[in-house]
Amino acid sequence: MRAIRRFTVRTLLPREIADLDDLAHDLRWSWHEPSRRIFADLDPELWREVHGDPVALLGALGAERLAALAADQGFVERVREAVRDLRDYHERDRWYQHRAEELAGSPTPLPRAIAYFSPEFGITSVLPQYSGGLGILAGDHLKSASDLGVPIVGVGLLYGSGYFKQSLTRDGWQAETYPVLDPDGLPLSVLREEDGSPAVVTVGLPGGRALHAHVRVATVGRVPLLLLDANVPENDDAARKVTDRLYGGGGEHRLQQELLLGVGGVRALRLWSRLTGAPAPEVYHTNEGHAGFLGVERIRELVESGLTYDEALESVRAGTVFTTHTPVPAGIDRFGRDLIGTYFGGECALPGVPVEQVLALGAEDYDGGDPTVFNMAVMGLRLGGRANGVSLLHGEVSRGMFNGLWPGFDAREVPITSVTNGVHSPTWVASEILDLQRDRLGIDPVASPSASFDGWLGDGVGDEELWALRHTLRSRLVEEGRRRVRKSWRDRGASPAELGWVDDVLSPDVLTIGFARRVPTYKRLTLMLRDPERLRTLLTDPERPVQLVVAGKSHPADDQGKRLIQQLVRFADEHDVRHRIVFLPNYDIAMAQDLYPGCDVWLNNPLRPLEASGTSGMKSSLNGGLNLSILDGWWDEWFDGENGWAIPTADGVDDPDHRDDLEAAALYDLIEQQVAPRFYDRDERGVPVRWLQMIRHTLASLGPKVQATRMVAEYAERLYAPAAAAGRALDADRFSGARELADWKGRVRSGWDRVRVDHVESGGLGEVPQVGDELSVRAFVSLGDLGPDDVEVQVVHGAVGEDDYIEEFTTTPLALAETFEAGRCSFGGAVRLEASGPFGYTVRVVPRHTGLPSSADMGLVANA
Repeated sequence: MRAIRRFTVRTLLPREIADLDDLAHDLRWSWHEPSRRIFADLDPELWREVHGDPVALLGALGAERLAALAADQGFVERVREAVRDLRDYHERDRWYQHRAEELAGSPTPLPRAIAYFSPEFGITSVLPQYSGGLGILAGDHLKSASDLGVPIVGVGLLYGSGYFKQSLTRDGWQAETYPVLDPDGLPLSVLREEDGSPAVVTVGLPGGRALHAHVRVATVGRVPLLLLDANVPENDDAARKVTDRLYGGGGEHRLQQELLLGVGGVRALRLWSRLTGAPAPEVYHTNEGHAGFLGVERIRELVESGLTYDEALESVRAGTVFTTHTPVPAGIDRFGRDLIGTYFGGECALPGVPVEQVLALGAEDYDGGDPTVFNMAVMGLRLGGRANGVSLLHGEVSRGMFNGLWPGFDAREVPITSVTNGVHSPTWVASEILDLQRDRLGIDPVASPSASFDGWLGDGVGDEELWALRHTLRSRLVEEGRRRVRKSWRDRGASPAELGWVDDVLSPDVLTIGFARRVPTYKRLTLMLRDPERLRTLLTDPERPVQLVVAGKSHPADDQGKRLIQQLVRFADEHDVRHRIVFLPNYDIAMAQDLYPGCDVWLNNPLRPLEASGTSGMKSSLNGGLNLSILDGWWDEWFDGENGWAIPTADGVDDPDHRDDLEAAALYDLIEQQVAPRFYDRDERGVPVRWLQMIRHTLASLGPKVQATRMVAEYAERLYAPAAAAGRALDADRFSGARELADWKGRVRSGWDRVRVDHVESGGLGEVPQVGDELSVRAFVSLGDLGPDDVEVQVVHGAVGEDDYIEEFTTTPLALAETFEAGRCSFGGAVRLEASGPFGYTVRVVPRHTGLPSSADMGLVANA
């Protein structure tokens, strides 16, 4: 009989081992091997049955076993030592605290607290609140922030069914199920008022309805993660479904989720600060546009305290960092303006925040934009004083994609920088490799963002030992792959009698290539199938065989992606190759932790430049895997010719099918002519020396770069600290800076149409200009009602191409030389000629104020 109500009964642990509950509810165990070993040793078989879930394990242990553990003095002391270690981890100063002391007197001191908003967080498979790269990145961000001591508070939603569990039908079609999670059985606590009742966040909805949410807290080491749960008694049936599934609905359902995440998330932070005494965040980091309404709520708070809308906007922008993750407009959430008007106008209007102002934040009011939609990424950029992409190439792509928001400026000047993603190595790297690095090579990437990995280049770990370790990790993947293939076929309806062949699936001695990711079309899951017979030949080569382990989920509404999965599965089902290529359903963190260490090569073949960053190849490299990838995302930045292989791209080929054919052929050639021969080229010891040289080089060169500790430290110093300094400057003295900046911007905008460059004079060069000469420039400009201090007059100069376009330009400011009547001035200066070749220059005027993060910030420019 189906249960009408479902709840979790908690185990009362004996006093001697009661600290196990604290260990289980601090998610540091998910990346701290000694803590995991304690739980695994409680009951190894049960630990496997509960899929490594400490809370479920403790709930399933019988009273007799618990009593025996409590009586085991050795185990009791082991638990106490683990708790002491955890307490020390929480309390001891770490990198951030030491760095904050160093920067305390600088113009950009580190912030006291940062709020990090994301629609998904991939911390552990035990807490399935993620779908793919965005969530995994967010989880790694929090875990590395914890390791470094960065005072971050995460803010997200608690989805009742997470994303979905993937299985296959008999004919290879993706099937989705949505098991309902019991929040009381998850490693979460409820944020409570002083009287013990759950703290409640409330957001208004159209029609006089209200959306309520409780705040459940995940302890991610030193970082609290606040997850808003709408499935609470205070809500009506419709409102309880707002947090039912991650990305489970579109349109109004998605809007309500993002309203709760942004507006409700800020209100949850206020509850958290009031109830725990935690400092209010100085910086708000928006991980993609889904949480963008947090800026609207912060504006409402400031307007309520006495600021005008424009003044509040300046204060909010100063302390906001926006990270974009998508390289294509189709990946951005966009809503109809009418729908936004319903949620922020009329009875839902926020006091002091006119709906017209909200609509303007997300308006696509630029060339090529759609005036009928509200764009969440555009709002994120307009509310973020600082913005970044997630690799150097993605920063460049983003500047081009959003150039319309800064008319008159070259795409290279668009104020979007980049911080290349990284990965949390204790989560993704095999414990054997971590132990070798720490104990034999002295490498600890957790404590410092600048750890050196050069120890891998020495003889601390010999070739035979390293090769044996790689074989061990590959064997573990083979064992896990067979288990998952067998389970998948059983789920597809096969009987045990049909599955004897599974015992021969994969081999621990064969070159193993991994491919696992979400399955949108641009990631090209089936590029490897462009020539099925050539792939078949590679897989079944009698001397140098290759085996492929493939995994990935398609969005439930993406039938095209599901067809790609089905095409791959049907090929993998064929009798002559099924021992060499497998598709493993339900790709998640748990699977990935076996997959990355066990693969020799990591394959990534997106359609360039549509991979914003991609981090799966980073995880493989830290386990001694080599990358075989299109030069896209992070690989475009850090491929050096010795850490893997770059798949040539057919740039400029317009026919997508022909382009796929060309790039697939290049992929086959690389595997056949370079990858496989190097793997199977062995010395007299049976060791592939040249292969191991590439592994060592990969670990030494990429090891420091791909760490999430490096990434988080970059955010802290390059974005969080300047944002905090800007916010402090505007908010000081009862927001006098914000009031002055808003007034100045209003004055500049109203008078900008009268700013122009009237005349430019130049001289100082000989008949034949030479490198080292100085070009003198004098510009006469009209400023209307503005003053010389309100602007910067710049010479934009550099090498000129055939179309008279300045390709690599530099800007040099000119100094005020003379003022005339009627707002006219002259500015002068000199430009040194640094290189030979065609040279060109022009003069322009841009706004200037110490409160502007860049000269392009306002999107105003007057060109000569």
